[in-house]
Parts: sequence; C-alpha cells; structure tokens
Amino acid sequence: MPEKPTRRIVLRPLQAGLTAPQGTALRDLLFAQGVEFPCGGQGRCRGCRIRVLDGTAEVNAAQRERLSAVELADGWRLACQCSLGDNLVIELRQWDAAILADDTPFAFQPRAGFGVAVDLGTTTLVAQLLDLSAGRVLAVRTSLNSQARFGADVMSRVRFAVAEGGHNQLREMIRLQIGSLIEQLVSAAQAPGAEVQDVVLVGNTVMHHLFCGLDVEPLSHYPFESGQLGLQTFTAGQLGWKLEGNPRVRFLPCLGGFVGSDILAGILATNLGERENLNALVDLGTNGEIVIGNRERLLCASTAAGPAFEGARISMGMRASTGAISEVKVEGQEIHCHVLGNVPPQGLCGSGLVDAVAAGLELGRIQASGRFSDGAGAWALSPPVALTQGDIRELQLAKGAIAAGIRMLLERCGASARDLERLYLAGAFGNYINRASAQRIGLISLPSEKVEAAGNTALRGAKLALFALDGEDGSYARLRSRIEHVALNAAPGFQEIFVEELAFPQGTYA
Repeated sequence: MPEKPTRRIVLRPLQAGLTAPQGTALRDLLFAQGVEFPCGGQGRCRGCRIRVLDGTAEVNAAQRERLSAVELADGWRLACQCSLGDNLVIELRQWDAAILADDTPFAFQPRAGFGVAVDLGTTTLVAQLLDLSAGRVLAVRTSLNSQARFGADVMSRVRFAVAEGGHNQLREMIRLQIGSLIEQLVSAAQAPGAEVQDVVLVGNTVMHHLFCGLDVEPLSHYPFESGQLGLQTFTAGQLGWKLEGNPRVRFLPCLGGFVGSDILAGILATNLGERENLNALVDLGTNGEIVIGNRERLLCASTAAGPAFEGARISMGMRASTGAISEVKVEGQEIHCHVLGNVPPQGLCGSGLVDAVAAGLELGRIQASGRFSDGAGAWALSPPVALTQGDIRELQLAKGAIAAGIRMLLERCGASARDLERLYLAGAFGNYINRASAQRIGLISLPSEKVEAAGNTALRGAKLALFALDGEDGSYARLRSRIEHVALNAAPGFQEIFVEELAFPQGTYA
C-alpha cells in the first residue's frame, strides 16, 4: 500500500509547524498542542473553533448546525470535525479568547504585564502565558513530565524519592523543566523583555510536594496523609528561574492526602462551591478524585482507581497518542475502531478500553461478571490489537473504585445519583470518554445529558487564580473551610460497596 502524502499545518499565534499524513484528524494533532475539546470531539459545541487562514478544510452537517453561514464563509471550522486534507495555516480560537467565563465568581481586574498558569500533571505539563491587562492567552506549551523516567505513576515517584534518595533530583528536574517552559512561552509570544508578574501552579499532592521540596514520606504509607498541604509561595529567583522582575510563584494548596490543588482549581473552574444544587466533579486517572456538594458543603475524596484509564496494565495499553484505538463503536453486529493519527493500530488507550468493554456488553460478548460469553481469553478488536480477560478485570477494578467513591460521598450528603444536577468529568480522559459507554459499564449512573466533559479544569482554575479578587493570596481559606476530605480507605462500608460496583450493569446503551 503506498504511503499517504504528508501535509503541513501551521498554528497561529504560536507559529508552530506540524506535519502528518493526509487524512489525519485535526483533533489528534491539536489535542497534543493543548487545544481542548469540551464536548469530547463530538461536534456538540463550539469550543474547538479554528479559523482556516490558508488551505481548505471540509464542512459537514455538524459544522453547519453549530456555525453560521457567515462564520463558515470567514473560514471558521470545528477542529474536531476536520481532517488534514491540505496544507493549512490556522488560527486557534481558544488561544484568542477571553480567559474568564461569564459565570466565574471572580472579578476581572486588569493588571500590567504577564501571568503564567501551569498544570503540573504526573504525565504531562501544560503552561499558558496570559496578557494580564486583557485576560488573553498569548502562548501555550505542553510537554511530558520529565520525572516519568523514574516511574509513570505517583507512587513510583514517591518510592524513588524516599527509598532511593531521589527527592532532590525530582525537585530540581521539574523546576528546571517548568522554568524552561516559561522561557519558551515568553519567547513564543515575541515579548522577550516583558515582565511575568505572577505564576500559578496546580497539581496533585505528590507533584505539589516534589516541586515545593516538601517531604513525601508521609504519602508513602497508610494513612497517606501529609501535614504540609497549604499554599507554597516562592520567587522565581528562589527556583533558579531568570525572569524579568523576579515574579512571585504560587503553588495552590491541596485538599487531602491524594486530593491536590488541581482539584481545588477544578472547583474554581466549575464554580462548584457557589452552586445551590448538588453537583459533582470527577477527575479520572490513576487516582480518581471526586468532589460532591454545593455552596454549603463540599466533600472530596480520592480512590485508587488504578492506571487502566490511562492505558497502563492493559495487555496492549498505551497513552492516547498516535496508533492508539481511542473509540470503538457498534455498527450492527460489528465494531468499528478509530485509531489516533490515521495509522495502523498499535494499542488501546483508556477511552478505547471503555468503549470496547461497553461494545462487548452491548453485543453479548461480555457478561455482567466481566467474563467472555464464549469462554475465550481475548477478543480481537482491530488486529493486532485485542481485548483480554485481564484487561476487562483491570477496568472493573478502576470503574468499581470510582463508582463506589461517588456512592459513598453521595450517601454522606444524604443523597443519591438522581439528586445530582450535573456531573463534570475533568481532564483529558474525561474529555474523550464516551458518556454512553461510561454509563453502560457502570462507571457513571447518571443520564448522559447530566454528564459534562469539562476539559482541563485544573489549568482553567489556575488561570482564574491569576485574576483572584484583592485580598486572596491563593490559600482560598474560606473555600477550603467548607471542604471536607473523606478518607475512603478508612470509611466503613467502602469495601462492600466497591465489591458491589465491580459487576457491569445489565441493559443497553442509553
């Protein structure tokens, strides 16, 4: 088979250039560049708008429904609905939009200079440079967390820091990497002499401790609690960053042993603490963080979901990158697999795993117990990629932990799932997971219309913190006083509920 011709895409305002095979979905290319797809790439919103400045991009029914005739004529497109058919120069709407949404509880107070928001994840880093006088994102940089060479998950990092004396190495490594990203942001914005006034970082508790130089030993063993969860403040110079004006650097406070400042930022981004009715925020990852509550009371918890949602411990699991099966759809009695990057399949990422099991349940190939109906040990999805019995078990453990955590917090609120007004799914996985599939496997027991993919709420909350009201130093003491951390591992009845949630529900797609 002849190779597909290569096409080039130039991104503005970054002026970054990418190449990929003709036919590659734009969302596969742009997600890695920090572009968010609020509806998970389903064409149900306008959040991934781009403007084609040079070249052509197709228009389909979803775009005609969401974009006006004038917008289409002006070159506006939905990135999630387009593929790379021609060389393109595009303008990324997200990086040209006002940062604060209309429903934010924070007043916008213009400031001179620039600010930087950083989402320090276990796997990836995302940083954005903002013009504080106008509240506009000027540049975005993403990178894999360089600490990953010492372990893909947080507990591997903790073991390296504690048992092997690697704490200082991990601290200096991540500080150097983030400092370099900030330098790249200033350079990309073509404002090398501009002063960065403020830097806000958010991340899980382990990332918070490693960056700030705090002892992670208490997080290495039961009860996995630390006494150093608060706001940490530095100057750029203290971190070894050579930035004009020596700006302050704040790492927002954490909420519990494994409930970090990324979840505090998520509460800010979704306005959870100001809502009258009961709402929930769920961040799906190796540690699934859950927040349920309203303006009177918020409960938060972390549950060891395991790495299945990120493709780890899956026989052919991989990150959501080129070659990963990210979607599995039922068509009649057959399945159709979507592969990221428009290349032959190489593995299965988290969203594809959830889809595959949901499809297997729908087609009767997988029983409620999780066993294959025909007694086979594997199911070929798109050769050479197959779903194994062990893969299903890993997903059961992950979804069982999340579902049990949601039930426990709801019970403490004296409520049930039907009392939730909305459930926000945060993070990259939450953005791409098919809500019907999540419901089918029992991960979420709400109707699809009550579930909203909220995108990178951690980064959005960090940006809001750059524009906090006068008198707010980043500790968010008043908000945190209304948040109760629930240690699920010590909660009576949690194990029983967890076992109940391991089975898949009977039924069909909602």
